[in-house]
Amino acid sequence: MESRLTLMAVHAHPDDECLSTGGVLARYAAEGVRTVLVTCTNGEQGDGPGGVKPGEAGHDAAEVAERRLAELRASADHLGIEHVELLGYRDSGMAGWSTNDHPDAFANVSVESAAARLTELMARYRPQVVVTYDETGGSGYGHPDHVQAHRVAVAAVNGGGVPDKLYYTAIPRAAIANMAATLRESGIDLGFEPDDDFGTPDELVNAIVDVSAYVDRKLKALEAHASQGENIFPLRMPPQAQQQMFSHEAFTRVQSRVKTPAHEDDLFTGLR
Repeated sequence: MESRLTLMAVHAHPDDECLSTGGVLARYAAEGVRTVLVTCTNGEQGDGPGGVKPGEAGHDAAEVAERRLAELRASADHLGIEHVELLGYRDSGMAGWSTNDHPDAFANVSVESAAARLTELMARYRPQVVVTYDETGGSGYGHPDHVQAHRVAVAAVNGGGVPDKLYYTAIPRAAIANMAATLRESGIDLGFEPDDDFGTPDELVNAIVDVSAYVDRKLKALEAHASQGENIFPLRMPPQAQQQMFSHEAFTRVQSRVKTPAHEDDLFTGLR
């Protein structure tokens, strides 16, 4: 494959590409960077038609997966993602669900075998930059598939030796506090108060990318995942809060083979 600046994002489910990386995927695609999205599961444990939950009558896992993958393709089109790669593993469901115990669930797959497949994709696309979740599945989220995606991505990066830089998605605690204040001022009750342990400690955030020009694309990508709309709270936020939330995306730089400043505003700093 031709040598080009390439960003690879490794995510767990259809729709995960939007919130934490939709902006950078859209921005770098617009700049001519090759963008590659790797989605590890088919999202079978998402909502069915009418918001039917897994385990309830009328929830058909195969049909849910088919719809969510179609939504993923539409989302990728909005973000300008050049390549979408599906690993096709079974959605494990939220932590504590009985579906966690299914032998084919992504969380139960051998990290070594899944990492070997991802390593092949890295060898094909030659990404200089890889983005995935931290060891908690992303700022403390804890979803089994997110945690597994982290393990698989890190194993592939360390085993394949292709990328120059590895980042984890981050939600700075200061940004969370500011967003909570904005929502309160807008009369929106979160139903909880973010505690001091929620999100990424600010001192660990060393890359913040301005994606304000791509907020509309990010919103359209989120809207493409209509079947999960009940679970996508940002779509119900007022426009000013959406703009505040989506204008920047934050990351923790974990590995870099190139010289970088303490704080970056471009994931390709040192590479161009």
